[in-house]
Amino acid sequence: MGSFFSSLVTPPPGSISESSRVQAFHSSSEWKIHFNSVKGSNQLMVIDFTATWCGPCKFMAPVFSELSERFPDAIFVKIDVDELPDVSREFGVQAMPTFILLKQGKEVDKIVGAKKDELEKKVALHCQN
Repeated sequence: MGSFFSSLVTPPPGSISESSRVQAFHSSSEWKIHFNSVKGSNQLMVIDFTATWCGPCKFMAPVFSELSERFPDAIFVKIDVDELPDVSREFGVQAMPTFILLKQGKEVDKIVGAKKDELEKKVALHCQN
């Protein structure tokens, strides 16, 4: 019975999903703390700007999760544009899904739309560099 109640508990902000390495942020302050902690690193960060009502976003969710497993040296982050509109504005997001790839806190690439192959190629490219 304890596991039933545990399944009803929402993971805390910045938590990692059990099924993937994707970190979901639900508060701007948690996101800023995380971003500031990694922006000096040359480690690739891939941000998925998504929305719960977005069909193409739902299509890309398992792809994004799978990429997080294939590229363990990269950081994968999911941000809901409706929950964190300030973060979405900061990155100039105007359509969903939008994937922004960062190194040292700076944008190195951007994919707008459910472009699975393009996202895979760009993540692979920037993980090598």
